[in-house]
Amino acid sequence: MASKLYSMTPKEIVGALDKYIIGQSEAKKSVAIALRNRYRRSLLPEELREEITPKNILMMGPTGCGKTEIARRLAKLMDAPFVKVEATKFTEVGYVGRDVDSMVRDLVEASMRVTKQNKIEEKFYIADKIVEERILEILVPGKKKTKENSNKNPFDFLMNNGKYTSQKQEYLDSQAKEGSNDKEELDVEMAREQVRQQLREGLLDEQFIEIEVIAQPKGNELDMSNEGMSIAIGNIFGNMMPEKTKKKHCTVKEAKKILREQEAQKLLDMDQVSDEAIANAEQNGIIFIDEIDKIASGSRMTSGADVSREGVQRDILPIVEGSVINTKYGPVKTDHILFIGAGAFSVAKPTDLIPELQGRFPIRVTLESLTKEDFVEILTKPENALTKQHKALLETENVGIEFTDDAIDEIATISFMMNEQTENIGARRLHTVMERLLEDISFNIPEMDEEKIVIDADYVQEKFKETIDAEDLDRYIL
Repeated sequence: MASKLYSMTPKEIVGALDKYIIGQSEAKKSVAIALRNRYRRSLLPEELREEITPKNILMMGPTGCGKTEIARRLAKLMDAPFVKVEATKFTEVGYVGRDVDSMVRDLVEASMRVTKQNKIEEKFYIADKIVEERILEILVPGKKKTKENSNKNPFDFLMNNGKYTSQKQEYLDSQAKEGSNDKEELDVEMAREQVRQQLREGLLDEQFIEIEVIAQPKGNELDMSNEGMSIAIGNIFGNMMPEKTKKKHCTVKEAKKILREQEAQKLLDMDQVSDEAIANAEQNGIIFIDEIDKIASGSRMTSGADVSREGVQRDILPIVEGSVINTKYGPVKTDHILFIGAGAFSVAKPTDLIPELQGRFPIRVTLESLTKEDFVEILTKPENALTKQHKALLETENVGIEFTDDAIDEIATISFMMNEQTENIGARRLHTVMERLLEDISFNIPEMDEEKIVIDADYVQEKFKETIDAEDLDRYIL
């Protein structure tokens, strides 16, 4: 499946990430090169292509500095299957690495969603024509053909109740009937053409109609994920029972949307979708393994939890190295999936991972702690900047809010100080500070008369004067 990222150079990829993530240029550069190498690999002859495996990345840096956001934005940008797993999940009591394969199954499910949606959208053009005819049939129903002879006694039909009708009379009767039917059909067709025009212009969008939709069964899946088994009961009995339908009362606009999806789904070849989804997961998939430092046991050979952690590393190893995992859509090879490991590595070091796993993450990137200047940029520059989000939320209730430059600077200073004095939770601290800052405004909005509120440095200092003076900052730690 060709990716839209394939046409982007590494510099363009970094530029696209810069719209949402501040700083961390080294990490952005590494992931951009890893993705460009995928494109380069796709241009090689097949024999050589199989030999080149992706260079997995290990990101090291404190929490809240952008590790997960880089991977998530990357996957969204390239429309690739992406899953995020916590390595610590596999160290829980009862797991001990047994279900590590689930990360690949989750990736295939994500790939299935992406591929299926793309295929459905390709079929929308044909589906739209079918939907138009179905809605016209409801709005302007045609004359139903009567089955005149279906309930008659066969002997009555043969003997005609003792009366005889000549062939000539039968012919004349049938011609007269066909003439009247033709006229009725012509009238219906003309009425439909008028309605079709209104339908296309959107004049009938608010009219209510009754449509038949496929009834979706609830809870038709028996999932035994711990054992790696997922059986869709609906698939087992699907061919034995006809699809159930139900009546739905909705507007023409809603009906178009529902029927469009339904008709496009009918046009899909699910075997082809499954094959493409598996190929997409194998060639373009990204698995982000977070908290990988928490399964590093170090050089100390001790019993208990550390043994479990090393066991998890050894279970993850074959998946990262390249193996075949069975899923409900078919076997999946993990040789060319891109793995991004991430962790704070504040206690453990990358060298504490088992040597085989270290070798599978050849690209090491260190993400820097965020400075006050970074906080200022995070508050204002990204397309989804926090200040823009809060402005948009309050504008829904007709209240405009404006942050002065000195207010932004003060928010950044307070966030940086809190991270220094207590736990460093990176950019997540800004969420805590912003929520606290706007708490009273959000609470009092329905009764407020002001249409525009200006937040300056004095307002920020007033809100946090007790917090900055007080030693106990626990309530601001997430």
